[in-house]
Amino acid sequence: MNHSASSLPQVIAVLPAAGIGSRMQTDCPKQYLTIGHQTLLEHAIQVLLRHPRISQVIVAISPDDHQFQMLPIAQDPRVRTTLGGQQRADSVMAGLQLANDAEWVLVHDAARPCLHADDLERLLAITAHSKVGGILAAPVRDTMKRAEVGQNAISHTVERQDLWHALTPQLFPLELLKHCLQRALDDGVMVTDEASALEHCGYHPLLVAGRADNIKVTRPEDLALAAFYLTQL
Repeated sequence: MNHSASSLPQVIAVLPAAGIGSRMQTDCPKQYLTIGHQTLLEHAIQVLLRHPRISQVIVAISPDDHQFQMLPIAQDPRVRTTLGGQQRADSVMAGLQLANDAEWVLVHDAARPCLHADDLERLLAITAHSKVGGILAAPVRDTMKRAEVGQNAISHTVERQDLWHALTPQLFPLELLKHCLQRALDDGVMVTDEASALEHCGYHPLLVAGRADNIKVTRPEDLALAAFYLTQL
C-alpha cells in the first residue's frame, strides 16, 4: 500500500551532540571535525532536513559548547538546541522533552555523516505499520570473536548468523521511547543506543537493512573513509 509523505505523521529528529569524542585524539569534539567545508554535525543534520517528513531537528549540546551557534545551519528555523547531559541517554531525553508535540521521534548520531536518503526513506516508512519502531542496521559480514574476559585472547567464535551492526537513525514513538529511556535510566542500565532501552522494557524494534557505509566517525582513520563515502552519495 502506498502512502504519500503528507498522509504519514511528521517526525522530529534528535541528535545527541554533547560528547567530546575522546577516541579521536583531537582537541575538537568529533562532531565539529570537518569534511569539505562542513562539520560532521552539519552533514548529519542536512540529510534529515532534506526529507519532507522531518519537521524539526533538535541538537543536544554541551553547556560548554560555543561552536554550534557559529555554524550556518544553526540559523535554520527548523533547528533548535537544548542542553545535553553526561551520558547519551541524558542528552536524548533532553531532546525528547522539547519534542513533546511529536508522535514519532528519530534519533541520529551527530558524528554519522554518510546517511543515504534511501535508507532514511525506508526507515521512516515503518511508521505506516509499526507501533514499536525500528533501527537501521547492517548484517555482520566478518567473523566475530569473543575474547577471554579481560584478555586479548580468543575465547570462541560467535555465530554471525542473525547478528547485525546497529546503526542510526533509530525511530520510535515519542511516548514509548521516553518511557523506556526513563525506566532504563532508573534501573541503572547502560544505554548505548535507544533500541537497547526498548529491549530492556521487553519490546522488539524492527531491523531495517541499511548501507554499511553509514559509518560513525569514532577514530582518526574514520574521517578519510567518511570523506570518501560522501563523494559517492
